[in-house]
Amino acid sequence: MLISVGTRVRLVHLREDGVVTELLHGEGMAKVRLDDGDEIPVFLEDLARPEPAPSTQPGIKAKFVPGKQEKKTIPPKRPEIESQYLIIKSKGIQVAFDPLPEPDGQVRQYNIYLLNDTRNDYLFTFELQLDGRVVQRENQKMDRTSFVPVGQLHFDQLNDAPSVAVSCWRLTTSGTGPKMEKHLRIRPKQFFKRTKTAPLLNRKVHLFLIFEPDADQQNDKKEAEDLRDYTRKNTRPKPEWQDIRTRMPHEVLEMAEFIPEIDLHIEQLSSNFKKMNNAEILRIQLFHFDQYLRKAIRLGVERVFIIHGIGKGKLRDAIASRLIQMPEVRSFRNEYHHRYGYGATEVIF
Repeated sequence: MLISVGTRVRLVHLREDGVVTELLHGEGMAKVRLDDGDEIPVFLEDLARPEPAPSTQPGIKAKFVPGKQEKKTIPPKRPEIESQYLIIKSKGIQVAFDPLPEPDGQVRQYNIYLLNDTRNDYLFTFELQLDGRVVQRENQKMDRTSFVPVGQLHFDQLNDAPSVAVSCWRLTTSGTGPKMEKHLRIRPKQFFKRTKTAPLLNRKVHLFLIFEPDADQQNDKKEAEDLRDYTRKNTRPKPEWQDIRTRMPHEVLEMAEFIPEIDLHIEQLSSNFKKMNNAEILRIQLFHFDQYLRKAIRLGVERVFIIHGIGKGKLRDAIASRLIQMPEVRSFRNEYHHRYGYGATEVIF
């Protein structure tokens, strides 16, 4: 294209029109004043003649300018359909081994999920054991009608006597329900027969039932006996409650002097707390908590109160994490108390 001063051109890359004001022969460029008033240098190979305006005469099709495409209507995302399995009946808490096929179709690994298709929230502890050794552990909260990834199992590990141990506590407005425990051995022959469509995941997995819905409440009903049956079945005292005459003198004294509450406010535990950082304070508080709980368990105390205050809840949450892992603890709750308000956790052994 022949270009001289005054030639109207189009900038190919910017898709803007302008007029040549000066030719820079030694540099192979030209200065172009754009329609908006700016003047810029442009390489000659980047200039073209401006396209003619689209014709409006009948029978002549207007030219389509590249870059101005028609907007495509994107349909809204299809809402997820709630599984019919959930609508009909809840099965409870289940563990699913989800196969991960590789490009060759072989399955060499399974993702492990804990499923909760009930209407209750739970705290749980999950362990994967191989040959009796704990190789994976997960400890967290599981919301109602949800699933939580808890680990992975390799295909070859099916020969290592795999098993899972699950402990659950139902969360209520007043604290936690009684502890539920289940130890499940995974036998390869049964493993491959347990292929079902899992609720929530909605795909074929190897599925095992751990706890039925409201299993903790069913246990409470079984334990609720009338006075006559209870008296007949418990003619002898429980082994954990020894007669005071069989205790050693120092145990009797410890039991008599034991205070069923501990105040973990740092000012009650150390006089040098002003020089400590938050991590040191928490470490000292948990040290005294551990010592106190070991003593309460040794003496056979029925219940204690752990005073932690309200604050940001870090100490309360750290105490709850420890209580979950203690087999001696039957339940614990952080509900309103006329003496402590919401600043204490009641622990029942």
